[in-house]
Amino acid sequence: MGPAPARAEHRGTAGEPEVMESALEGTGKEGKKESLKKRKMAGSPGEGLLQPVKLSRAELYKEPTNEELSRLRETESLFHSSLLRLQVEELLKEVRLSDKKKERIDAFLREVNQRIMRVPSTPETELTNQAWLPDGVQVPIHQVPYTVKGRFHFLPPAQVTVVGSYLLGTCIRPDVNVDVALTIPREILQDKDGLNQRYFRKRALYLAHLAHHLAKDPLFGSVRFSYPNGCHLKPSLLLRPHGKDECLVTVRLHPCPPPDFFRPCRLLPSKSNVRSAWYQGQSPSGDGSPERPTPHYNTWLLQDTALESHVQLLSAVLGSASGLKDGVALLKVWLRQRELDKGLGGFSGFLVSMVVAFLVSTRKIHTTMSGYQVLRSTLQFLASSDLTVNGISLCFSSNPSLPVLDDFHQAFPVVFLDSSGRLNLCADITASTYHQVQHEAQLSMALLDSKADDGFQLLLMTPKPMIRAFDHILHIRPLSRLQAACHRLKLWPELQDLGGDYVSAALGPLTTLLEQGLGSRLQLLAHTRPPVSEWDISQEPPKHRDPGVLTLGLLLRPEGLTSVLELGPEADQPEAANFRKFWGSRSELRRFQDGAIREAVVWEAASMAQKRLIPHQVVTHLLALHADIPDTCVHYTGGLLDALIQGLKETSSTGEEALAAAVRCYDDLSRLLWGLDGLPLTVSAVQGAHPVLRYTEVFPPTPVRPAHSFYEQLRERASLLPRPDKPCPAYVEPMTVVCHLEGSGQWPQDAEAICRVRAAFQLRLAELLTQQHGLPCRATATHTDVLKDGFVFRIRVAYQREPQILKETRSPEGMISLRDTPASLCLERDTRQLPLLTSALHGLQQQHPAFSGVARLAKRWVRAQLLGGELTDESLDLVAAALFLHPEPFTPPSSPQVGFLRFLFLISTFDWKNNPLIVNLNNELTGCLLLILAA
Repeated sequence: MGPAPARAEHRGTAGEPEVMESALEGTGKEGKKESLKKRKMAGSPGEGLLQPVKLSRAELYKEPTNEELSRLRETESLFHSSLLRLQVEELLKEVRLSDKKKERIDAFLREVNQRIMRVPSTPETELTNQAWLPDGVQVPIHQVPYTVKGRFHFLPPAQVTVVGSYLLGTCIRPDVNVDVALTIPREILQDKDGLNQRYFRKRALYLAHLAHHLAKDPLFGSVRFSYPNGCHLKPSLLLRPHGKDECLVTVRLHPCPPPDFFRPCRLLPSKSNVRSAWYQGQSPSGDGSPERPTPHYNTWLLQDTALESHVQLLSAVLGSASGLKDGVALLKVWLRQRELDKGLGGFSGFLVSMVVAFLVSTRKIHTTMSGYQVLRSTLQFLASSDLTVNGISLCFSSNPSLPVLDDFHQAFPVVFLDSSGRLNLCADITASTYHQVQHEAQLSMALLDSKADDGFQLLLMTPKPMIRAFDHILHIRPLSRLQAACHRLKLWPELQDLGGDYVSAALGPLTTLLEQGLGSRLQLLAHTRPPVSEWDISQEPPKHRDPGVLTLGLLLRPEGLTSVLELGPEADQPEAANFRKFWGSRSELRRFQDGAIREAVVWEAASMAQKRLIPHQVVTHLLALHADIPDTCVHYTGGLLDALIQGLKETSSTGEEALAAAVRCYDDLSRLLWGLDGLPLTVSAVQGAHPVLRYTEVFPPTPVRPAHSFYEQLRERASLLPRPDKPCPAYVEPMTVVCHLEGSGQWPQDAEAICRVRAAFQLRLAELLTQQHGLPCRATATHTDVLKDGFVFRIRVAYQREPQILKETRSPEGMISLRDTPASLCLERDTRQLPLLTSALHGLQQQHPAFSGVARLAKRWVRAQLLGGELTDESLDLVAAALFLHPEPFTPPSSPQVGFLRFLFLISTFDWKNNPLIVNLNNELTGCLLLILAA
């Protein structure tokens, strides 16, 4: 994560991080010095004590300067509030490099340049003759197949150039990387080095020789290899300073060919530069069959040729426009918080910089815009455009020899061409990753448009790891199993193009397969690969399987999640054969009520918990059928916490069915109460006030049918008395129901008299329910217990004016005043607030079926920590409701597991001491009321 959110997490609150405090207290060191100076001039009674500044009346009321007025107008037009501007400015200060650190980094870069140019040359040998390499260094790529033509010798680089974000001024902390391009002398390269990985082999040998000599230099504390972009054919050499500056910077050395070395026409996406006979270790067939194109291989060659041209383009666009640089820095923080910029196929900071350059060239962004405006405009473009369908290009040339966008769309899922018109900057990005970026941009724009007070915190300071962002997570391991998937899916051309990287080759087809299978259940599918760790120069490079796991995240749609039926085409349609081929043995012909005979797939799911896990069945079936990945290699985490809210006798249900049965019984009782004849006053409202009736009881009561052999019957009281020689009867928790009666002038105005009238109503209510509906009832002065279908409901008759009467106090002079009393507050809570809360949360459950599981898991955890006395059921229900009503920057949870994880994150990071958590049920709170409550 970025540095600022890490600091916010360290504090344990979700309030503004520590860097924001300096923004409120002063504006940097100069402001603090001036403030201290003024305070000393004002005089202080004690040494070291800061006193308030005393200003004269003229200073207090002097007119604002032109600069202050300009800043106020700019804040009003460009930002939602002055606080947002302060937050953005302080964040940029925190992630930017200070001048002192830049000076130290520049000094280190000069030393690196000198050391590189002093590395001695080597005699020329065959590429396969690597005996000249010393024992302490390994070639940092896998040379498969090993045999390749060509000769190699080392010469110092023709040019050493700093490229990347450090030179442009858009580099952000804490991971400061400086990319340095080393131009390989033309004498080392041959004309056909673009074929069969010859260039990449020479590039790796070049780095190996550099690493051997630089590792001996005391200037460097660490010399290691890495794959900075995840490409196994393009390693880089990492250099770090020695001593206390080791964490200051990492210099990454990237060898690249001389300008115009490769012929551009040979690197088009339709050309092949890896021969099948060489890659498969066979002799050339000579049958004249065309070679399959290698678009990714060609792109990696083009990337090395375009390093300097890209930095020149960005330097010309960003130039002295500080607002553009601020916007790029904010976008990098935004990407990092969402983990979108890591590994092969990540949406890197360089790529988002090129997007800003494209928007500047198309005049959608102006160079005078502020960083916040650049952030908004770029997010708007990412949210509204679709580069998988309509690619974009920085090349505005009409040269007919250049390929068209359609040529790139046939080779790559996402298309964004650079200024040459030949290099696709998004070649390594999968469609899933791009759709994830698009989805996050849409959520961010909705958050910015809402003008929420905590928008900055949610947008740029809240991390979004995959485990909290997606409803279900699945891990495929070991990764070596994907080799079998490539064989089953017949991905030989892709393996040849990707240099044997079977994980990257299988990733696109697997995500497409799962998206098709999950269909309407799926909103978004994302993937992440753990970055390949750095390795010592004496070690062999990591294998494709070394990261260990491929993680996929499923963001599900609640409306189609629990469907057990996959409906296919009619049996006589031509699509039926494809449906049967796709689903295999799970597809079967079925006749439906409308008489149609269709192909269909029916999943086994008896309870709601099992229906939520239907995607697990879909994923394991399709991966085993089409990719030869058994279910033992698919580690699915979607319902790991379900067992915590299962009853003692339940093995598959998590209590939703029991809650629904209790609510149905309550609805029946409500209808009976509405239709009672014989009450002096009619029923005006029936409202539930128990956690069961808002679906948040951890272990809902089960209906109890008493065994008469365990009881003695008391006929005169129509009761059952437990026998002392039998086990204790089961306890049935009563569910509170509030029954409001209509107003009438006959109600007394004395609190004691109202209690007696209510007691009479309780007796009459029990009598009528027994006479008219045969329900066993027991009436008391405060409530009536009703046994219906094995459930016990505790009905409390309520009079709407009773809380107000309890508030009335009479003074000795006879004046009546209203004042809250413990009795009035308790009665108002039980008869007004709890029923309203229950009704609102009942409606929330109808909109978001996962709410019940999240609230129950939250209560289960709180009680397991012995905190049930401090945190009431109602407060926990409201916190759980906040996750669905105000899910930003996420979407509402569709599974109890991810909702519970967000609950833990919320209670551990929210600033409970200084801010209220406002839950806007039914959108009853308007903007003004929200401001008042927040204040």
